[in-house]
Amino acid sequence: MAQGAVSDQMLLEVKDLKKHFPIKRGFFASKTVGYVKAVDGVSFYIREGETLGLVGESGCGKTTTGRLILRAYDPTAGDIWFSDRNLGRVNVPALDKQQLRQLRQNMQLIFQDPYSSLNPRMTLLEIVGEPLYVNKVAQGGEMKERVAELLRVVGLRPEYMSRYPHAFSGGQRQRIGVARALALNPQLVVCDEPVSALDVSVQAQILNLLQDLQQKFGLTYLFISHDLSVVEHISDRVAVMYVGKLVESATTRELFLNPRHPYTEALLSAVPKPDPRIRSEPIVLPGEVADPANPPSGCYFHPRCQYQKDYCATEEPALRAIAPDHFVSCHRAEELRLMGVLGQATSAS
Repeated sequence: MAQGAVSDQMLLEVKDLKKHFPIKRGFFASKTVGYVKAVDGVSFYIREGETLGLVGESGCGKTTTGRLILRAYDPTAGDIWFSDRNLGRVNVPALDKQQLRQLRQNMQLIFQDPYSSLNPRMTLLEIVGEPLYVNKVAQGGEMKERVAELLRVVGLRPEYMSRYPHAFSGGQRQRIGVARALALNPQLVVCDEPVSALDVSVQAQILNLLQDLQQKFGLTYLFISHDLSVVEHISDRVAVMYVGKLVESATTRELFLNPRHPYTEALLSAVPKPDPRIRSEPIVLPGEVADPANPPSGCYFHPRCQYQKDYCATEEPALRAIAPDHFVSCHRAEELRLMGVLGQATSAS
């Protein structure tokens, strides 16, 4: 888990965020026949200096959520409140182009694929220095000095700045991506599965680098991943998504030891146990993941839930606090007895 000091100040607050992509049909795709509810009423917060892990199956909307925060997509509805060091507390969807340009200096992205995210025709000097040049922060010799310092910070030699991306391994390329994200000294970094394309040993190096950089520069991370072991290592808190909705969020320890949502329990059951004496079978969920273009009524998870009751199919559960810093969207959260990552039931009976 991240060890840096976490402030009580909220850096980011997401409230009832939605992104519905239209489904087009007809001649020249001119008729809208429905919507894909990629993000459907998500709310969470991130404190300054904190790492929030956002997890869920592929297609659950976690990457879309990250891009909405960065305004790579315009949200259908909802608010994204960000405490910018220059603009103050602002609602990201309401900003104009000039304000958004200022804001993006303090919100940066580390991409998932270290191969396709770097332009093969640009040198490291051009790749890492591009944010400095575009935002008129540094040019010429000053930019070279800044790029050299950034390369040192991420564990690369400054003389590499004249080389092209093809000369580097996957882990080195991701370090280049990290250096580029840090070029403007951002407050918030959205890490979109930054280690999923790397070997396990290289994953550990990049994760440790991210933690070191967080301590050194006071960074705040939104860490998007489907790997719970990685999320447990780096996150202060964890939020779990299912079919565009947030179903549970809590501190990392609380969520792993004391899950309150059946979907979280199923995810945790698949986490490898380091102790060979602990034997537990993964929970195999029946059926298929719900279609975000045609989600079920009531609780989206109820068709696959072994604990579901009749009212789960008709009444949509609200995301509510059941303990300090612990939020869950389940009608039966208080009464269920669920299994934590250690294979022990720890919830209230």
